[in-house]
Amino acid sequence: MKLIHISDLHLGKRVNEFSMLQDQQYILTEILKVIDAEQPQGVLIAGDVYDKPVPPAEAVALLDDFLVELSKRKLQVFMISGNHDSPERIAFGGRLMEQSGIHLAPVYHGTVAPIPLTDEYGEVNFYLLPFVKPAHVRRFFPEEEISGYTNALATAIGAMEVDATSRNVLVTHQFVTGAARCDSEEISVGGSDNVDVAVFDTFDYVALGHIHGPQQVGRETVRYCGTPLKYSFSEANHQKSVTVVELKEKGNIFLHTVPLVPLRDLVELRGSYESLTLRSFYQGTSYQKDYVHITLTDEDDIPDAVAKLRVIYPNLMKLDYDNKRTQCETLLEAAQDIQQKSPLELLQEFYQKQNGQPMKEIQQTFVQDLIESIWEDEECDH
Repeated sequence: MKLIHISDLHLGKRVNEFSMLQDQQYILTEILKVIDAEQPQGVLIAGDVYDKPVPPAEAVALLDDFLVELSKRKLQVFMISGNHDSPERIAFGGRLMEQSGIHLAPVYHGTVAPIPLTDEYGEVNFYLLPFVKPAHVRRFFPEEEISGYTNALATAIGAMEVDATSRNVLVTHQFVTGAARCDSEEISVGGSDNVDVAVFDTFDYVALGHIHGPQQVGRETVRYCGTPLKYSFSEANHQKSVTVVELKEKGNIFLHTVPLVPLRDLVELRGSYESLTLRSFYQGTSYQKDYVHITLTDEDDIPDAVAKLRVIYPNLMKLDYDNKRTQCETLLEAAQDIQQKSPLELLQEFYQKQNGQPMKEIQQTFVQDLIESIWEDEECDH
């Protein structure tokens, strides 16, 4: 069975006040071309379909057109809500759409029933688990001790009673510990939304949404497909793609990606005002249609620089300077920030950067006691 895995469409999104609707319409058409070439049996859409819980009408129409096109191709579509979506809006009409092969995850209510499909190797069970927080799961399992996201996911998955001898696919939208994030993603304070990859052990393939860069987590078959478009300049070097999953017999899975080329790319340019304008004058520029972030290295500010540069780069999204003045300001801000923080806070930040996770409460207590002990010794010496 061949499947196409996509996620994080963020339909209706604006990037630096630029509407991405035209770009999204273009990339959905490109995805349909990939589907026509690959001839899958199903499409997995792993959440953040919209960028806001109440999307603009144009975004709703865009999704409607896309689902109609998938239905015309007689595909089985499995779609869930993400943290940006309203689960009620995504679930609306789901029971009617099932007749057209469009399976929409209902609002989480404590149970997730498998949706079976059959191929030459037998049955594949699809489980649709929308984005959930510990409070959502705790509501239906009051007897369970659910203190965090890993506990919540383990409880929700345990209630599914998954048959490990069958082939099982999970579509969900969470942050799995170890995944690399981007600026355009919604991040919880202190990494409190981390989910341990071990909770997914009973599934042959886990189609993840939430992280914008394509990547595997833990094992090859637990995968983020990433966004089909770049939604921040931290993604400028990403190669966006569609993930293609081929399920053979139990334990035999093949993955590959198909690159996506956008209508307009996000690019970053750096140099003096003169170099960026003269290059265009003498050599032309390949960035006239792209969304551009320009960093000027001139020591003096260029009057009305944005308006002047937009003559050459019409889709200039962001302009900043990197020179002695801005570097000095950055150092002063960093120094002031350090002065305002306690030794414990500074050590917590260092630990987080080094280990990719926050200090535990027992570690914080130990460090605080050690700091106080050192201070007491210094006061005694004086």
